[in-house]
Amino acid sequence: MSTAYKNRIQEFKVALSEENINLKTLRELCFNGIPFEGGIRALCWKILLNYLPLDQTLWESFLKKQREVYSQFLKEMIIQPGIAKANLGLSREDVTMEDHPLNPNPESRWNTYFKDNEILLQIDKDVRRLYPDMAFFQRPTEYPCQLILDPQNDYETLRRRVEQTTLKAQTVNRNRSGVTNVSSPGKALNLYPSNEYEVLPNGSEAHWEVVERILFIYAKLNPGIAYVQGMNEIVGPIYYTFATDPNSQWKEHAEADTFFCFTNLMSENRDNFIKSLDDSQCGITYKMESVYSMLKDKDLELYLKLQEQNIKPQYFTFRWLTLLLSQEFLLPDVIRIWDTLFSDEDRFHFLILVCCAMLILIRDNLLVGDFTVNMRLLQDYPISDVHTILTKAKELQIKQM
Repeated sequence: MSTAYKNRIQEFKVALSEENINLKTLRELCFNGIPFEGGIRALCWKILLNYLPLDQTLWESFLKKQREVYSQFLKEMIIQPGIAKANLGLSREDVTMEDHPLNPNPESRWNTYFKDNEILLQIDKDVRRLYPDMAFFQRPTEYPCQLILDPQNDYETLRRRVEQTTLKAQTVNRNRSGVTNVSSPGKALNLYPSNEYEVLPNGSEAHWEVVERILFIYAKLNPGIAYVQGMNEIVGPIYYTFATDPNSQWKEHAEADTFFCFTNLMSENRDNFIKSLDDSQCGITYKMESVYSMLKDKDLELYLKLQEQNIKPQYFTFRWLTLLLSQEFLLPDVIRIWDTLFSDEDRFHFLILVCCAMLILIRDNLLVGDFTVNMRLLQDYPISDVHTILTKAKELQIKQM
């Protein structure tokens, strides 16, 4: 470890030891990348995503309360109708009673259960494929959720629930612009085909199951948006960062902390996932067009070339913007980009700057390429050095000021 890097870690430690954290100072430090050592990155993300209060004296009581709230969500949201465990010989309920599986009443717990299963099946399909080039999400967590796994309770694991149901989830189209995306290099490897997962022993659960539970609870608490394909790609890096925290006291609560940080991030980003808002000023179409507006201002020649070839921004920026570039790069690089994104006061405007920088950095290739070559470049982005991209985006930002 170089002296400069050690000094940088020390700067973070000083900033994070203040009783009242100076957010401006912390943002400036984080913008250039956050060290993993000592759990610094996980802690900074919790502050930058407006989860932890700036007053450190409040942390202990705040975290205790939040983790209790999440535990309550698990109890209330993972609905277990009375007879669902009768099959396991644990309880029995007469199906002629008022609430039963065929009860058409919208208030029926069974009706809710079946509707939830449609969402759950979609989530399950997506989280099992999360970062297939990494073994992490298939591995067992050190801290399985005892509330769910304890055989004495009234809850079943979501994995078992998926195995028991024969309902088919409605397929949510990932790209509402109707474009089929070429997968990025980081995603091309498929080490875990969908039907060949290693089954973990009873009492264990894989990291992907934790992500599944976070998304299911989010969908239950936010019925207006529920679950849209791609949300798994936003939870994944946050959960990975918290679940690999070197500090075990934080790592143990990675699930609850990820849930609240994801919820906060989605409160800023959710409009991108709501189809009815696509064409509004807060919707995804406006943001995609903003990338081209900025490009027109920064590099008119390249903008005109893309216009001439009829390469519309939705062909590639839809995925870049909605998933915060999480599918364009390998996970360590995504995390590095997010250090900068989260630290910027106007993170989603900075994301547009990053997208514009990505275009300008491959301008020479785009200017000589035909439509097919250029679409391949844009849907399978060739530059892997994210430092170069972030430096260019910062340059563009400075020129705007």
